[in-house]
Parts: sequence; C-alpha cells; structure tokens
Amino acid sequence: MFGGVAVPSNSPHLRKSGSRAVVYDLDEYEVENGVEEGLLHPAEGNDSRGSTTPMSAAGIMPSPTLLWRFKVLLFLIWGFICCKIGWDSVMRMSADKRDLFLYEAFLYFNPLLLAALMVWLWGINLWFFAQAGINYAKIFDLDQNHLTHREIWKCATWMTIIVPTSMTAYIYLYSHGEVSYAASQPVLLYAAIVMVLIFPFDIFYFSTRYFFLRTLWRIVFPLQAISFADFFLADILTSMAKVFSDLERSVCRMVHRQVATIAWLEADSVCGSHSVAIPLVLVLPYLFRLNQCLRQYKDTGEKTTLLNALKYSTAVPVIFLSALKYHVFPERWTNFYRPLWLLSSVVNSSYSFYWDVTRDWDLSGFTRIFKFSKPHLFSHMLHGRRWVYFWVIGSNLILRCTWTYKLSAHLRHNYLTVFAIAALEIFRRFQWIFFRVENELNKMNSKSHLQLPVTGEYSNHGGRQLQPETMPTELNLPRVLCVLSSTLEKLVARNEKLVDDLNQQLEGQSCGSVRLGKSLNAFHGVRAPSISIPKYLERIYKYTNCSPSCFVVGYVYIDRLTHRHPDSLVLSLNVHRLLVTSVMVASKMLDDEHYNNAVYARVGGVSNTELNKLELELLFLLDFEVMVSSRVFESYCLHLEKEMLVNGTGMKIERTLTSPRAIETEISVEDNQSPSPPQIVDCGLT
Repeated sequence: MFGGVAVPSNSPHLRKSGSRAVVYDLDEYEVENGVEEGLLHPAEGNDSRGSTTPMSAAGIMPSPTLLWRFKVLLFLIWGFICCKIGWDSVMRMSADKRDLFLYEAFLYFNPLLLAALMVWLWGINLWFFAQAGINYAKIFDLDQNHLTHREIWKCATWMTIIVPTSMTAYIYLYSHGEVSYAASQPVLLYAAIVMVLIFPFDIFYFSTRYFFLRTLWRIVFPLQAISFADFFLADILTSMAKVFSDLERSVCRMVHRQVATIAWLEADSVCGSHSVAIPLVLVLPYLFRLNQCLRQYKDTGEKTTLLNALKYSTAVPVIFLSALKYHVFPERWTNFYRPLWLLSSVVNSSYSFYWDVTRDWDLSGFTRIFKFSKPHLFSHMLHGRRWVYFWVIGSNLILRCTWTYKLSAHLRHNYLTVFAIAALEIFRRFQWIFFRVENELNKMNSKSHLQLPVTGEYSNHGGRQLQPETMPTELNLPRVLCVLSSTLEKLVARNEKLVDDLNQQLEGQSCGSVRLGKSLNAFHGVRAPSISIPKYLERIYKYTNCSPSCFVVGYVYIDRLTHRHPDSLVLSLNVHRLLVTSVMVASKMLDDEHYNNAVYARVGGVSNTELNKLELELLFLLDFEVMVSSRVFESYCLHLEKEMLVNGTGMKIERTLTSPRAIETEISVEDNQSPSPPQIVDCGLT
C-alpha cells in the first residue's frame, strides 16, 4: 500500500535556503529582488526513488516516451529469453517427471507471482484514485512520503523480473543435473525478500516498509483501536489465503531440505498436500479479521461489527470440513461431512456477497470513483455507465463462489486451475477496492458535513451554555471576516496554482508529483469542503461569539506555522481545519468567556476527537508560542488593511482590544520578536 523527485534546479517556483530547499509562496516582488530559488522534497532518507537532476543534465536527457519504449523492449526481450530457456529445459526432462517437477516449481514461485499481481493491481487502484482527485493518503492515514502509483509499479516491475528469473534458473539448473544449485534458488529468493522487508537501514522505501510491517503487526495482535488501513489490509490478506498456504508448504520443504527431491510425491509427508498445517494457515487471515471485528465491537459497541465477524467465521467450516476428507473414512466423508461442506460453502459465499454489496459498497453512487478531474478515455468508459454496475455485481457473485473452490483443499487437482482461481480472486479484490474506498470516502465526507450546533448541549470550563438566543440568523458581520477571507482565498488559489505548475513540470520529466512537507498533514481533508472560506468564517463567528480579534490572532498562528514549516502550504484541503483550530485557540487566549472544543467541533464540521488532536498538533507545531504582543497584533491588522487597499477597498479592521495594556494583559508581550510581513498572503504585487 504502499523518494525524492527530480526537479530542475532553476525552476521559477523554487527557493533555496541554506542547505535546505523549501517551497516559498513567491510573488513578483521577491523574484525581482533576486531571491534565489530551490525546493524541498522530503524523501525517505537515502531512498532510491530519484535524485535531483541538474539543469545541464536535463537538457541531454532522452524523451520520456523514447525511454519508456526502450524499457518495454528490454522487458519483452527478457521475457522471451526466460520462456525460451524454460521451455527447452522442461523438454529435456522425461515425460513421467515433467508434471511433478512443474508442480513443485509452481509451489515455490506462484505465491510470489500472485503477490506481484496484487502489487500491479494496487498501483492501478492508486492511479485511478489520483486521476479522480481522491486523497487516499488521508483515508489510509499515510504520511506525505507514501508511494505513488508510479513507485508501486516500479516495485511490481522488479518483482515481475526477479521471480520468473529465479524460476527459470531453478528449472534450467535442475534439468541440467545441478540439483543442489537448483534447490538454492527458491531459498535465496525467499531469504532476499525477507531481508528487504526487515532491512533496518533507511533505504528501499524504509518508511513504507515500516508502515506495512507495523500494519501487519496490528492485524496479528489487535491490541489497539482498529484503523481503516488495518482492516483494509486484513481483507486483502483473506484474498491471499492460498498464497500463505503455499508459502507455508514452501518454507516447510526448505526447512526439511526437501527442495528438488522426491519428497514431492509423498502427499502424507510433513510438508505434503495432506498436511494439517494447510487448513490452519488458510484460516489465519479470517481469524485475524474476526478478531478485528470483535475489537471494533469492544471499542464502538456497534452491532454491525458482530455481524461482520459472523461473516468471517463462516469461512472456518468450509476450510476444515474440506480438510477432513483426507483424515476420515470415505463413506463418512460422502454421507456426512460432504453435505455439511456444501452447506457451509453456500452460506459463506452468499453471506460474503451480500455483505460486499450492502455494507462494503455504497450503491447510491456506484461509479463516482471513476470521475476524473480531467477528461480521459477510462473516465468516459466507466463513469456513470450502467454496465459497470452489472459487471461488478455479477463478477463478484461468481468469483465469491469460485473462491470456495480455492479454500477447499480436496478440490485441488490441477495447480494451473488453482493458480487461475487465486488470480481471479485477486482481480475480484482489485474491483472491490474501488468501491470500498469510495464507501469510506463517503462516510468521511458525511462525518465532515457541516451541521448546526445543538443548543444547550455543551459547556466550557466556565459553564457557559449555547442557548438559542445566542445563535442569531442575521448579524452585522465584522469587517475582519471579509478582509481575512479575501486574503486566504487568494493565498489558497496561488498555492494550488504553484503545486499544479510544479506537477506539470515533473510529469513532463516522468518524475512523479510534488511532495510537500508533512507538517500540516493532520489538517488535510479527504477532499476540499464545499463551503467557501467566507461562509466558513461567518459560521464560526455566528455560533461561537468569539471576538473579531480572535480571527486576527488565528491568522497570526497560521502565518507562524508557514514560517516555522516552510515546506508546507495552505491549500483548500487544510485551510478550513486550520481556521477553526487557530480561531479556537485564539479565543481561549483572548476571550474571558469562550465555548469548549465540543461546540467548535460541531460548528467546524469535525468530530470532537479530531479537533482535540488538531489543537494539540497546532500547539506543538507552534512550540506553544501562542502569545501575541500588541505591536505584532497591530502590524497584522495594518497588513490586512493594506491588502484591501491594494484591491481598491479601504476597510478598517475592528480592534476590539484597543488598549495596548489590555492586549498585553491578555496576551503576553513578545516585542523582542520582530514582526515580518505574513508569508502566506498575496502582498498585492501582481
């Protein structure tokens, strides 16, 4: 689910500060006065995702299209060589051993081939999310250094190259009598994969590997609240139960030194096809998911989680009743256990299909996930098309039934058939991901939907109640709201244009997308709220009764954030949460009476828990420097007024706290800090 980006060193959007490159909100004044330019792209340490390309080298780089075609040509040549060597090697074997040998070779390498297929399809999922403007990083709680679809495909490409190469070497060496060297191929491959996953140094996408392993740990031991990423990955693991079963048998053969030996003929051996370990491994992903549901019920008390747990429990009898065929008398199996197995299979398939359609998916907006932000052929083919609806539901029903075949050990007669069914199940999961993520997106948007606060329900430490008479419908709004909203709207528009321009430059060089700092990641929403900044500020003022000065001080906090963390930008995804959090903290600092976090959460359209976290995040990002002197307060007021003068509107901001003594009593003095013009605003020099 899981880098630096090549950027021209003389890009007009970049600014250099010492040895660090940072994103700055430049205007023409700064450029004309000789500000040097550079860019910070936080990478995963010494990650291998890219490097900064000097401008002199960029001029002699081949075109991305030509380079891509050359890579495809090399890939096809490699594939042809592997197929040729593998075919010639298999033809050298005697006909009676050929099928048995291929069965064992497939046992070692098909789990990794299926895993590579899953990575390829996951990259396609991410590509669709990116084209549709879905902030999947927020949904899965990823940081700003998460892998993009291009990097996922790069990993899948290497997996697709390395695994078949090792398989070809295994077949070639065995057919030419080098049995010991052949036996070492799968062992070395498995050992290399484990080493790459647990490698403790900051290379090979270290943060992504850590996130993946940490999520696996949380799945196996659900000792904490279950996040969406936890049960999402656990659901994917249930589709890869056959992969884990074959991995167990492969590792068992390696441990018992049965690789490339006649032991594959012994079905009842410790690592044979009748081993009791097979159903135990097959059932583990379902038990993990079952435990997660029970943990969710403990945390939330929602009864639907118990019904979900029941769904995963229905897979247990399918697996163990099938395995009983090899451990009971044939008559007993035919007359008693086989009917039970058939019944449990029907129940499992039907229940799982029902849950997919009615719970995991949101059929009210079935194909909105395919609505791209820009015109595209795939969007035209998939968005709003009725055939997508019927195809996904029909294929999901069929593949849910065939999945029972894979879970049943006694039905495995042809390894190619089992491989095809396992691959189809992964494809079904690939389809499922689109609509499961869309459903989660809709839930997050509905939770973030702005609702009016409930009267008289919350009180702060002073016991102040939110009464109906304190919620006017018509107010004389302070002028600071108009000034501040205009300033922030211009800022957000300019920052997003900056990011779009950089993305276009980097896409032209096949360098991925811009990676901003993750300091403000906690404030990012899944999508930009539909409410405008002026309406949002008006809403906060109406239902919190905070003084106009709180908006100026909140603006000071946002400006300080951008000075302290210049690699992060104020965008439409985070400006609303920044506003409600900063104004709330300012109200606590300025006003004698103020509402508590619960009221601000209702007014701001976020949960109380999220706002509590955002408040802590803001305070730590500011290093708890929330004091503002009278001189700094006045300088920001003057700056906002100048903004309106530049736009042709001469507005004076209300200064509720007109007395410097009053300001410095409420807010401690920091005259020793020289105020600077706010960085996050447009100074009007356009």
